[in-house]
Amino acid sequence: LLELVESGGGSVQAGKSLRLSCVASGDRFSRFYMTWFRQSPGKEREGLAVMSTGDRCTYYADSVKGRFTISRDNAKNTLYLQMNDLKPEDTAVYYCAARAPIASCTDPVYLSRQTYQWWGQGTQVTVSE
Repeated sequence: LLELVESGGGSVQAGKSLRLSCVASGDRFSRFYMTWFRQSPGKEREGLAVMSTGDRCTYYADSVKGRFTISRDNAKNTLYLQMNDLKPEDTAVYYCAARAPIASCTDPVYLSRQTYQWWGQGTQVTVSE
């Protein structure tokens, strides 16, 4: 059993930055691949960024590549998402999710919500013009 709790969301103006955190408890965090997703009203949940069990491999959706950076601190059981140059279209609820590895971290399967067993409750990010 793995519990995930996100924080760090808020309301910002376009062009600003936010850093989201996801704290894990209940199981050995370091053995899970971790991914950030987001979902805005009326849209499918979108996979954004994947990180392997260590910090050697990351994979990004085209929509956030170059602006968002995923990282993790296994000693603190924490996953991060640094979001820079935020745009109004980044407005959404952001979720972290975990699963055991099934392929290389650059496999698109990790951006699919169906493959994940553990989810956080989400944190709202709102970006205004």
